[in-house]
Amino acid sequence: MAAPKNRSKLLLLCLFLETLWETGTGQIRYYVQEETDKGFFVGNISKDLGLQSQELVEHGVRIVSRGRTQLFALNQRNGSLVTAGRIDREEICAGKVRCVVNVNILVEDKGKLFGIEIEITDINDNAPKFQTKNLEIKINEIAAPGTRYPLPEAVDPDVGANSLQSYRLSPNHHFSLVVQTGDDGSIKPELVLERALDREEEAAHRLVLTASDGGDPPRSSAAHIHVTVLDTNDNAPTFAQPVYRVQVPENVPPGTRLLTVKATDPDEGANGKVAYKFGKLNEKQSLLFQLNGNTGEISTAKSLDYEECAFYEMEVQAEDVGALLGRTKVLVLVEDINDNRPEVVITSLFSPVLENSPSGTVIAFLNVHDRDSGKNGQVECHTSDTLPFKLEKSIDNYYRLVTWNYLDREKLSMYNITVVASDLGVPPLSSETHITLHVADTNDNPPAFSQASYSAYVPENNPRGASIFSVTAQDPDSADNARITYALTEDSHSGAPLSYISINTDTGVLYALCSFDYEQIRDLQLFVTASDNGVPPLSSNVSLSLYVLDQNDNAPEILYPALPTDGSTGVELAPRSAEPGYLVTKVVAVDRDSGQNAWLSYRLLKASEPGLFAVGLHTGEVRTARALLDRDALKQSLVVAVQDHGQPPLSATVTLTVAVADSIPDVLADLGSLESPAKHDGSGLTLYLVVAVAAVSCVFLAFVIVLLALRMRRWHKSRLLQAAGGGLAGVGASHFVGVDGVRAFLQTYSHEVSLTADSRKSHVIFPQPNYADTLISHESCGKSDSLLTSIDLRECKNKAAYVQGRPIRLASASVCTTSSTRKGGSGPLTPQLKPVRAPDFCNTESPGW
Repeated sequence: MAAPKNRSKLLLLCLFLETLWETGTGQIRYYVQEETDKGFFVGNISKDLGLQSQELVEHGVRIVSRGRTQLFALNQRNGSLVTAGRIDREEICAGKVRCVVNVNILVEDKGKLFGIEIEITDINDNAPKFQTKNLEIKINEIAAPGTRYPLPEAVDPDVGANSLQSYRLSPNHHFSLVVQTGDDGSIKPELVLERALDREEEAAHRLVLTASDGGDPPRSSAAHIHVTVLDTNDNAPTFAQPVYRVQVPENVPPGTRLLTVKATDPDEGANGKVAYKFGKLNEKQSLLFQLNGNTGEISTAKSLDYEECAFYEMEVQAEDVGALLGRTKVLVLVEDINDNRPEVVITSLFSPVLENSPSGTVIAFLNVHDRDSGKNGQVECHTSDTLPFKLEKSIDNYYRLVTWNYLDREKLSMYNITVVASDLGVPPLSSETHITLHVADTNDNPPAFSQASYSAYVPENNPRGASIFSVTAQDPDSADNARITYALTEDSHSGAPLSYISINTDTGVLYALCSFDYEQIRDLQLFVTASDNGVPPLSSNVSLSLYVLDQNDNAPEILYPALPTDGSTGVELAPRSAEPGYLVTKVVAVDRDSGQNAWLSYRLLKASEPGLFAVGLHTGEVRTARALLDRDALKQSLVVAVQDHGQPPLSATVTLTVAVADSIPDVLADLGSLESPAKHDGSGLTLYLVVAVAAVSCVFLAFVIVLLALRMRRWHKSRLLQAAGGGLAGVGASHFVGVDGVRAFLQTYSHEVSLTADSRKSHVIFPQPNYADTLISHESCGKSDSLLTSIDLRECKNKAAYVQGRPIRLASASVCTTSSTRKGGSGPLTPQLKPVRAPDFCNTESPGW
């Protein structure tokens, strides 16, 4: 019943001591017995750290103590510190009175370390143990009572009361037991001879030596001693020194001689011969040292390690043949050599780290340890100065790796950090630990276009939906922060509708939603917006100028001579007296295209009289190529082609009718004679008109003859003046007698006459008397001081007029007149023209002469 009570008291004592706070050190101290079962409660970490048990996982609380075997574990459910397995105090702290284990608790989110001391208390789990179970002692029979003989010592790895406490010798008549206490508190048994021995009476004695500890219950072990009684040998060996000391470096190789002990025996003969042996040597020492029994030379059997043991104490005995012993003590001091490199253990690594983390952000916790001692075990750590990281010393041998500058993932997304740990030994030893740190991206870069603005060109008449351009933006961020979408926005100044263009939001490819027409739309101004998918999203804009390229999709359009809608053909007048190079007319054309597609060239495609007329390649002027001859036909038909320079070229043609005559009557007469009967239809209307024209012509001729006789002289002078300007000198007076308005009209507009075989389509065009020397555009009219003469046919209400029995139609136009010199003419053309009206033409329901 005593054992359970004592165990309960001890358990209560441990529970009380575990809550103590070590004053002045800032550490938590707990106590636990050795040999406790796995999961034994040691202390409440969550309570002592001021945390709730459910917060341990959230704060990342864990044990980061260095060591191959973790003795303790943290229960995340209730926040208690428990044993991770059975703990053997003697294995952890062999030979130490106090066995303290340091445990470090890391709170990751706070970046703090807490040190905890756990003292392991001893229990009586080991019995005293003799190095040998059987010991033989030789005693000379002449040994005097009171002589002492050392006995083997027992070893008990327990401490305190659980360690070795007493020896007991089995009862006998010749020997007793004396226990000596050494300076270090150890007890040494000695066998004392109480009565003189008589070899002849009893040659051997058997004794039992029992060693006991002070545990509850106590443990003990026994060694059997065989005492042999020898003949007389009255001198024991004597060592030269009571204590031998030697200092040796730990890196000496096996077999190195440490020292030689020497003992002498004054006896002679065999009694003076000495043999050496170890008297007191534990199991570890027996493996490290060897003794030559004949010479007393002590050497190393294996390599020494200062980190395992720095001091060895041994007893060497010298024994003669008479079993007399001499003793000496050998002390071996092991010198530390800087033979261990520092060890760096990454306790905790926080990777990846955000690139916008502030300075001082903890990246990792490092534990540094060197098994050497003194300066050989003092370690300093450092990293490269070129990296944005530095090491800060924490508690014990812990370092924190923190940032000292902002990180930029776009410049460097991964760091290979080398931590160099060097000790202060001579020469110093160092080790390197490599840490790979990944930098996490934040959305700190907007998409960027490669150009400040873009220009794109698309040919007109493009197919709908065709790809016309592509823009690309780059975002140095990663993942969603670099995933770009594109959008189009309208330029508020240009007002370009977004219905013309669309963009692929993922690729930035632009598509045409319609077919462009250069003549309607020549350029579009847009903005392309690139946005990433970060939070918050970032964007940038770039201007896009889209230019429509012209294609040759418009044929030349002939402005002059205008093509009538009724299919009639105009007539140009060329006097027979015209010299080569005489300007007959000018073909004016335009092309709605631009550039080369609008460059026009003119050529004579077909002519009824080849070689008579020529067309200017670039001007479109129709000029005589040679002098007109009498044999040349009155009516010349020309087909002029106008062609642009596009690919493929487009062209248009116009048919010109040129009348070769010196006067209008000649024109009318010749045209009447040239008219083909086949072109007349048999309609009654044509017949009636012909009859009416014939009748009117007769009346008109009679009237003209009378009038001519009366005014011949005056009229003749007037015609001479007009002949100087050229044009109507050959017109007979009979043609203009009777109607002043008609005469004035014929005098003024006598250049262009256009007649058709069909009287319903016949018309006469009388422009100003410039004889087609030059073609003046409407723009030139505004710049000229010439008199503008026009006949407004709207007043005529589209009624027909008749000339020489033929119905003709007057074409109205605003015509400019300028003073010019006719090529091939006789002089400057200087008639004074006035606007005139032909009331007989306009007001006659059935025109007649």
